[in-house]
Amino acid sequence: MKIAFFDAKPYDIAPFEKFDEPKFVFYETRLNEKTVSLSQGCDGVCIFVNDIANAAVIDALYSCGVRFIALRCAGYNNVDVEHAYGKIHVFHVPAYSPYAVAEHTMALLLTSIRRIHKAYIRTKDFNFSLNGLTGFDLHGKTVGVVGTGKIGRIFIDICRGFGMEVIAYDKYPAEGSGINYVALDELFRRSDIISFHCPLTPETRHLINPDSVKLLKKGVVIVNTSRGALIDADALLDGIKERRIGAACLDVYEEESDIFFRDFSGHIVEDDTLARLISMPNVIVTSHQAFLTEEALNNIAETTVDNILAFAQNGSCENELCYRCGNIEDCKKKRKEKCF
Repeated sequence: MKIAFFDAKPYDIAPFEKFDEPKFVFYETRLNEKTVSLSQGCDGVCIFVNDIANAAVIDALYSCGVRFIALRCAGYNNVDVEHAYGKIHVFHVPAYSPYAVAEHTMALLLTSIRRIHKAYIRTKDFNFSLNGLTGFDLHGKTVGVVGTGKIGRIFIDICRGFGMEVIAYDKYPAEGSGINYVALDELFRRSDIISFHCPLTPETRHLINPDSVKLLKKGVVIVNTSRGALIDADALLDGIKERRIGAACLDVYEEESDIFFRDFSGHIVEDDTLARLISMPNVIVTSHQAFLTEEALNNIAETTVDNILAFAQNGSCENELCYRCGNIEDCKKKRKEKCF
């Protein structure tokens, strides 16, 4: 089998080169309508979060003879799964290292509230003043966790270890988990810290918006290591300027696809909203790196290859996403036969 591997970076390539089968052809460019022709003669494509597999790309892939899209990530909002049904099979990696993302979430939070990033810069210049570095204890604070899948629950465990009170919201609560679920509006009103760990769907798009910002507890810290579009960036910026939001820690950004994973040092970034966010003293931005650990990269490669080989042998795999039942997640849980 021959697989076109898009948006390839050195840290991506190394774990996949360990496998003899299938054969990957690595392209630094991202998959989109202009680059889809690179998949000609390939059995499948392997893509990441900022590759585009919309209806036009899927039709072009199908015309090229491509049989499947292998996502090397959990999220699939960049793939038109409904349009792919009946043409191209879609697989994803539902869990690679939930600890990596949960730990990065806490690292961002601690860095922000204890001003570690500012202290680091100061001491590099031999400035050992403590002025302006006062933080606050996490112990006793209320953290609201939106999304209680594997990553969300691990983050909850970490927060409990700090002695925090945890409340959560999830459309599908984890039964028997002992998690204190509340309505989303209540979570917004009560939380000192809000952390997002849910997928991006039409329902979750812009959970933080001009209306919800008005509900937030004054001084709340917003943390997002999930998907950028969960937050309306302009509403977040306004909330910070109005002193409603005390700090923001972002590993993802709504318009990140043309910016993240690239080096723009020495260049003018044209995204004014991102530039203004980064300029804020109470905002920390990392470039979608929460997943980036050796363990996670190896797990991603192993699961992706397993998905591809299972499909080659059986015509399906347990991590396939399809739209036959009209509900991707439910279909995945109940699947007992090939999708198509």
